Amino acid sequence: MQITNISEAKASLSHLIKMVQKTNEPVIIGKAGVPVAILSAFHENTQPRQLGGSWEGKVKISGDFDETNREIADDFYNSIVFPDKT
Repeated sequence: MQITNISEAKASLSHLIKMVQKTNEPVIIGKAGVPVAILSAFHENTQPRQLGGSWEGKVKISGDFDETNREIADDFYNSIVFPDKT
């Protein structure tokens, strides 16, 4: 694993990126001799995304979920949110 300081990393960033891609070895970037960052290769996740979550199969949605409750709709539209246009 290579260690470099910030000024060297700035001056040779494209070279460091090529090296990381080629060797798959990360580069530690330090400031005043203290490690502050790691430059490493990016590996794209090629596995298909899995849908669902921890609640899958545990929650049932009511058949009337999308039906509008007339009383609630009337209260909403006749509130101060939608004042009369008089």
